[in-house]
Amino acid sequence: MSISPGLNETRISLHVYPSAPRNQIVGLEGGVLAVRIAAPPVKGQANRELIAFLSQQLGVSRGRLAIIRGHTSRNKLISVRDLSQEEVLRRLFPA
Repeated sequence: MSISPGLNETRISLHVYPSAPRNQIVGLEGGVLAVRIAAPPVKGQANRELIAFLSQQLGVSRGRLAIIRGHTSRNKLISVRDLSQEEVLRRLFPA
């Protein structure tokens, strides 16, 4: 799985599909979290929308999320501060 624990953070590898009809977590595709984002990939709009959407899904402030790698790519590595790997999984995929 592409969600891994770090020091006081959890890192999530994901693939973003911008310009989608709506924001949605698609699921795991090849061990990478697939996310559809409604915003277009223009001037960072999709990145801002991605952070806002993930913060809502995870129930954390946007300040606790950061794009570590992939600012201009559809493949990204996101850091979630102060949330365990187990808690991230529980919030992204509620039973």
